[in-house]
Amino acid sequence: MSILLIAEHDNASLNAATLKTLAAAQQIGGDIHVLVAGAGCQAVAEQAAQAAGVSKVLLADNAAYGHFLAENLGDLVADLGKNYSHILAAATTTGKNFMPRVAALLDVAQVSDIISVESADTFKRPIYAGNAIATVQATDAIKVITVRGTAFDAVAAEGGSASVEAIDAVFNSDKAEFVGEELAQSERPDLTAASVVISGGRGMQNGENFQLLEKVADKLGAAVGASRAAVDAGFVPNDMQVGQTGKIVAPDLYIAVGISGAIQHLAGMKDSKVIVAINKDEEAPIFQVADYGLVADLFDVLPQLEQAL
Repeated sequence: MSILLIAEHDNASLNAATLKTLAAAQQIGGDIHVLVAGAGCQAVAEQAAQAAGVSKVLLADNAAYGHFLAENLGDLVADLGKNYSHILAAATTTGKNFMPRVAALLDVAQVSDIISVESADTFKRPIYAGNAIATVQATDAIKVITVRGTAFDAVAAEGGSASVEAIDAVFNSDKAEFVGEELAQSERPDLTAASVVISGGRGMQNGENFQLLEKVADKLGAAVGASRAAVDAGFVPNDMQVGQTGKIVAPDLYIAVGISGAIQHLAGMKDSKVIVAINKDEEAPIFQVADYGLVADLFDVLPQLEQAL
């Protein structure tokens, strides 16, 4: 068997999600090749070559791949993927964007968001917002798979010595072009990589009150998240959303403040090691999954918590 793993990166450094996807690839077994597609990304390829378990790195360094457009990246991966038994990518925003195109171009079914490898063709994945786990057997000759990073421990970033091979293939679709991007800048840890996350829900009442969470987060070195209700209400931008339609997180400590615990939110954080819930409604569903629960008014508790820290 041979596996093509698509690296997640920012053209400068390898994303930790790639190392977690690599762990899933190792459980499948076989020869693992990592594709690094981007612009000016030689350093990323060198990092990928050092990761444990990688036998070869394919480097597609071209301006066409610089912004990871699904139209260009999908065509490249489908072209290269014809020679592999498995194609893997992290179930991130980028992976979810181009991998379905790859599956369609190869005329195979995609197995999405796997959390366990049972064998080379059988995998487990959550369904119904994580309330049930489906065991899926893929019968296609080429398995196109996205991996939920929170379900796998990252492999060692060093210790490997794979070769780097340049790929000349350039796919530059005339159907889409990169216009621009506005990225939220923050000194706090990335939401999906933080060891501590504190999230606010509709109970925060407005966006200004999220400053109460930010003060606590700064003391804890935590990332700040939000429920979909808070995002839909316009309190905070959608890149802070945790949940089934947001980001999946599994930190060592997750603090849910003013969050009722809708099933869609629980799907995005219930794998956290320790869950703390603060809500004045003692019947809130969030308390059913919380390790520690405090029935109190968040506007009283947060200032006290900040002061205590």
